[in-house]
Amino acid sequence: MFSAGVLGNLIALVLLERRRRERHRGVSLFHVLVTGLVLTDLLGTCLVSPVVLTSYAQNRSLLAMSEGGRMCSYFAFVMSFLGLASMLLLFAMALERYLAIGHPYFYGRRIGKRCSLVTFPLIYIFCTVFCLLPAIKQGYYVQYCPGTWCFINMKKSVYSSMYAMSMLVLLVSILICNFFVIAHLLQMHRRQRTRNGSSFGQERSKRIIMSEEVDHLILLILMTIIFVICSAPFTIRACIGTFSPDEKYKADLLALRFLSFNPIIDPWVFTIF
Repeated sequence: MFSAGVLGNLIALVLLERRRRERHRGVSLFHVLVTGLVLTDLLGTCLVSPVVLTSYAQNRSLLAMSEGGRMCSYFAFVMSFLGLASMLLLFAMALERYLAIGHPYFYGRRIGKRCSLVTFPLIYIFCTVFCLLPAIKQGYYVQYCPGTWCFINMKKSVYSSMYAMSMLVLLVSILICNFFVIAHLLQMHRRQRTRNGSSFGQERSKRIIMSEEVDHLILLILMTIIFVICSAPFTIRACIGTFSPDEKYKADLLALRFLSFNPIIDPWVFTIF
């Protein structure tokens, strides 16, 4: 998983840089957000996976690997930061596509180069500040079974409630934006088919070439399905742990494993394919 994540994200970065050099109109906001997501996934893979591999190799828990539980705190901060940052980047991408396709006039007038330069740093700053709150005793980190990962203590606290609700709101918002974009793209494709049929006859309309809009549609549907499968279990477990705690550690671990596939699958689906 570690190798696949690093390789996929490095290939994605090379392809994105080549695409940027080929374009002479400047870098779009969507391009910046996709690049930011790939960088975040690569950063997460490199910062988290070696710790887990070391824990298994030494057959020691994260708490036992360092004095004062520093390794556990480090791991929990990185996990909470990456989870929130990835979700915010995906939301920004979904919102950008919604505005670009659903409201092109507003998008052309209001969403300029300045947005592309500001959005990514703002997301990182916000996530860093929010996820450092446990360091000043506004919440705290705990080790989870089987001792190879740590995260925010998701049992009824103000901070855990804020984190869980933020993840849930972002998850629902991404789905709503993507469904609206899918609906717009379907309408555009139907109008295109109608125009092709009326202009060139039935024989011509049977051989419609896949347009860029339909390519976006297929990619967006695939992205949405993968996103829900990977992110929803962890978000649900976080909400359950906050509002109705249980002791189902295997369910927590399974949800984490689903989430761990996200940075591996993202570059292959969003960029390479």
